[in-house]
Amino acid sequence: MEENERAKEEEEEEVWSWGAGTEGQLGTGKLEDEHLPQQLLLAFPSLPSAGPISLLACGGAHVIALTASGRVLTWGRGTSGQLGHGEMFNSLQPKPVNVLESFVMTHVSAGWSHSGFVSDTGCLFTCGDGSFGQLGHGDYQSHCSPMKVSSFGSKHVVQIACGMRHSLVLLKGNSGDQVYGFGSGKRGQLGISKDKIKLISLPQVTLGFEDVEINTIGANGDHSVALSSDGHLYTWGRGFSGTSDTYCPQCLPSSLWLTQAALGWNHVLVLTGDGEVFMLGGNHHGVLSGPQKLGPEKRLLEDSREVVLEKVHGLDGLKVMQIAAGAEHSAIVAEDGVVKTWGWGEHGQLGLGNTCDQTSPQTVSLGHKLPNKHATSKVYCGSGFTFVTRTVCLPSQM
Repeated sequence: MEENERAKEEEEEEVWSWGAGTEGQLGTGKLEDEHLPQQLLLAFPSLPSAGPISLLACGGAHVIALTASGRVLTWGRGTSGQLGHGEMFNSLQPKPVNVLESFVMTHVSAGWSHSGFVSDTGCLFTCGDGSFGQLGHGDYQSHCSPMKVSSFGSKHVVQIACGMRHSLVLLKGNSGDQVYGFGSGKRGQLGISKDKIKLISLPQVTLGFEDVEINTIGANGDHSVALSSDGHLYTWGRGFSGTSDTYCPQCLPSSLWLTQAALGWNHVLVLTGDGEVFMLGGNHHGVLSGPQKLGPEKRLLEDSREVVLEKVHGLDGLKVMQIAAGAEHSAIVAEDGVVKTWGWGEHGQLGLGNTCDQTSPQTVSLGHKLPNKHATSKVYCGSGFTFVTRTVCLPSQM
């Protein structure tokens, strides 16, 4: 009797998108930008047992959806084969990647024009633009269907991060964690040599992580990052805010315990264990959230580059749960499920109903608020567009 009287929750899955949409990447079925959030009906009739979305990866103009059952669907720009459908055409609607249907996928990443997929058995598959070697197949060919990256052999891949023209891979095993890089390395983003490397088409080990346990890796533009299990941020590749390029990973000296990192083209957001957001670089199109240039986390790296990890203003009193970064815009999700955006807004990617840039976080309205309604949100940013997945819980009496 007591059990029957307990309030139970009904869950409803929502998907919202906005921003640049002329390649079909918003999933709205239209080829146009959207300045306000659009709720999508992302039902997968061809995959009735796919389950809800567990992860979205947003690239230059395409999206990869990973479902709870380990299936993969893609849509948006496909002219380089990055959708993995066996053809080089755009898709306005989500389509399953049939080549991967016999695998249970656990991680996906979308670069500018290429894609990566990781299975539960530690296998890596890539497709799309390969002209810089970023697919890791030992050549510079593009592929319109996912192909297994054979050079890892029996090693266990757990993550892939696809950037503009390069890729990073995280491996875990008995010998410890290893990061590999392949693709364009002219700005040092592969981290495989102290000298300039132009192009690498086969994965090579990134230097400097021999005794470091890595939780996550990230790539965007010509930047690369990694977060260690002890809360430190490593960066390499193109320098932030005009600083020099770094050819090997360097640990950012900081007293902060960092739990998440999100890369843009000119900035990186980091989230602390206390739910505070800091930013490195990014003073273009308002992605730097305030006029302050120097802060308490100012340090000198080994090569005397001055770096500033600045606290993002306008989030006081909010505990942030998740962060995301597009090319030149940023987004966060607060503890109460509220989504805020700032930065470059030319395509409506901030979701505020206009195309203005914003220098401080602004609240995005996602539908009508209902009493006793609680939402758990996740935000994902492509180069000029934004997605939110939201689980809405409405208590009901039995």
